[in-house]
Amino acid sequence: MLDRAARLRQLTEADQDVIRLAQDPQFARWLEQITTTGGCARPIHLTGVTTVRDALSGEILHHYDTTGEPGERLLVRCRNRRATICPPCSRLHAGDTFHLVRAGLVGGKSVPTDVRERPRLFVTLTAPGFGPVHHITTDTERCRPRRDGQCEHGRSRSCSARHAQTDPLIGQPLCRDCYDYPGHVLWHAHTGELWARFTRTVRRTLASAAGIAQTRFPDHARLSFAKVAEYQKRAAIHVHAVVRLDGPAGPHDPPPPWATAHALTTAVRTAARAVTVHTPYSPATGEHALRWGAQLDARPLRAFGNGDGLADDAVAAYVAKYVTKGAADTAVGTDYRLTSADDIETAPVSPHLRSLMRACWRLGGLPEFAPLRLRAWAHTLGYRGHILTKSRAYSTTYGVLRAGRAEHQRQGGPLDILGSATTANWRYIGSGHTAGAALIAAGIAEDLARNREISRSELGSLEGRWSSGTDS
Repeated sequence: MLDRAARLRQLTEADQDVIRLAQDPQFARWLEQITTTGGCARPIHLTGVTTVRDALSGEILHHYDTTGEPGERLLVRCRNRRATICPPCSRLHAGDTFHLVRAGLVGGKSVPTDVRERPRLFVTLTAPGFGPVHHITTDTERCRPRRDGQCEHGRSRSCSARHAQTDPLIGQPLCRDCYDYPGHVLWHAHTGELWARFTRTVRRTLASAAGIAQTRFPDHARLSFAKVAEYQKRAAIHVHAVVRLDGPAGPHDPPPPWATAHALTTAVRTAARAVTVHTPYSPATGEHALRWGAQLDARPLRAFGNGDGLADDAVAAYVAKYVTKGAADTAVGTDYRLTSADDIETAPVSPHLRSLMRACWRLGGLPEFAPLRLRAWAHTLGYRGHILTKSRAYSTTYGVLRAGRAEHQRQGGPLDILGSATTANWRYIGSGHTAGAALIAAGIAEDLARNREISRSELGSLEGRWSSGTDS
């Protein structure tokens, strides 16, 4: 039999840490904190104090500080949206995104249900081509069979292979020396400006078609949207957007009679073809005229799966799923910023992505491209926008959703006292877990996720019995 010391030596660091935590007198309270954060993988550690006083008498109604907590700290969620960083918080963010997008489609969260009757489209705008790349094929087609000969760098312009979805060649250039890496990076850096000009042109096109002055469009209608940026396999951005037409006051105001889905579709297609952004001239790259790609999709939306077009809930779920993806799930660079050219060479990315990062670093050092901050955004290949953005009047906000959840969680608590004044003083002291704590948190997160799935399944079963009349 091994003695206790020998058995401890055989345990891993994580196992020993779990034992240490379980033997701590405050383990139950620590476990409660981990459960409250939903098993967050990288919780924020705070220390501080909150005091609630009667606003008139100054009497202390409630006092809380972290001196009595395990480690004299309070754990709160990291709220990272990426599933590769924190799965529990990403699920929460996905839920918020679903409700944010869906509210702008069918109402709810302070948005009237009338919006489901408005002209609404699901629009996809693509990036132009920067050079031939390998693409997914079917059983009856080949990648690029019609291209003969070699490029000026001695590489074949054709590919007769059949590529499956998981083939690592998908999205990789046939010749990286022929590929327009500067153009690709600069297109990413100007995607926000392209979108801004696109929406302005849509409004102007609608105004012209309706026979009103372009400057008077806001007096007649309002264009609202929520858009998500998606990286393709070739590491170029696609923009998927929900676009809606309202009256001048927004979602509470019906649009004028001329504001139809057909008129909106025509305006979207016209604007996508017309928009151009010119980059500053550079001796290293010349001047680029940046446009949207030739592929464009604009489809009407329908509420609750009725009629023709895309279903509202399906679109909201798609957007919510995408915004939680991290670098490991998409053809984007890294989930962290690059601080030097050496970071690019050691990043765990494909040669194609590494070339895009190098282009960001090289162009970012030129004075004419300094405003684009390409080096700061090399980890996202020059794209410096948010994954999800929306217009002000589209629907609710993440802040409102989070505030509502927090209010629900503390309803009736000490901070809910009428006629009280709260003072708080908090300080950040760290983040993350020890090895053993990470194992316990992951187990709690899995249990909570499993419980949610069971609850959804049981609720769906009950609703099915109610609707069929089989439940007594």
